[in-house]
Amino acid sequence: MKQKLFYAILIASFALSAIAHYSGMSGTLQFVLCCIAVIFAAGFMGKATESVAHYAGQRMGGFLNATFGNAAELIIAIFLVKDGLHDMVKASITGSIIGNMLLVLGLSVLFGGLKFKVQNFNVRLAGYNASMMLLAVVALFIPALFARSFTTHETNTFSVLVAVILIVAYALWLLFSMITHKDELSDTSTEEDAHHITWSKGKSIAFLLLATVMVAFISEWLVGTLEEFTHKFGLTELFVGAFLIAIIGNAAEHSAAIFLAMKNKIGAAVEIAIGSSLQIALFVAPVLVLISYFMGNTMDIVFTTYELAAIGVSAVIAKSISQDGSTNWFEGVLLLVVYVILGIAFFLV
Repeated sequence: MKQKLFYAILIASFALSAIAHYSGMSGTLQFVLCCIAVIFAAGFMGKATESVAHYAGQRMGGFLNATFGNAAELIIAIFLVKDGLHDMVKASITGSIIGNMLLVLGLSVLFGGLKFKVQNFNVRLAGYNASMMLLAVVALFIPALFARSFTTHETNTFSVLVAVILIVAYALWLLFSMITHKDELSDTSTEEDAHHITWSKGKSIAFLLLATVMVAFISEWLVGTLEEFTHKFGLTELFVGAFLIAIIGNAAEHSAAIFLAMKNKIGAAVEIAIGSSLQIALFVAPVLVLISYFMGNTMDIVFTTYELAAIGVSAVIAKSISQDGSTNWFEGVLLLVVYVILGIAFFLV
């Protein structure tokens, strides 16, 4: 019954957002309908990804969940890049990184901790994740530090080179964590919940592709409403990109990570949250730089002081909480407190 209701709302919200877009309704109504539609489409994507993950294994499943959870943000960002809204793209990248590290991880740790007193996961993986996040912070900090000394052409060239280096580093991290040191970084405290999986492998893959297509359409419609919506309500591109778009785009990770944490699979939840942040910083952001380069309007990788401070603070608190390989509900509260403080600051700036 619940599943039928979910699918009915999914189809209805997608249809309504399409009607609103093609019939030329007000930008605000289009924005609201698209937000609702993309949340349900991302939830559908999360269900399909979890089903695929059942057949692929947990670590690969966490990676797939992070990847397809980030598909919504990547698709939205590509349309923003196409429209030349580079500041909003960088704000949405910032929001995705801090949203995954603080909001997704915080909610997962909180709800998982309320059900289980202490939850444990692979401490070695936590250490490597922390080191990779430090790399991401450094890689984003250096271009901002040297940008004043560069011409626009030099900044763009440097951004493209850094983007390529980060993509290579991320590919090597996947090789290390998924292949050469797979056993060392696996989570041993999980058992499969096969009775929750109702789709075949082929059906799961087909639904995953369908969800991705739906998100792509809704994302294009959503981007078309942003300019009118932000002007009407006096919101800054920084706040809209860093919080509204990031929260909407993270819907799949929210649902999947919290669901797994409440089943005492905190390792998988951490893999989704931290892994998603790493993927945004080391793969999605560089890919967007390269896409903008080939579109003929290069987006530099120079972030503002506010954005760098937010990413740095998020990385520090997430590292502090996850490095011992165990979590409890209060640590989830700490992550959420930092997220709320940053949200207020971004709204007021």
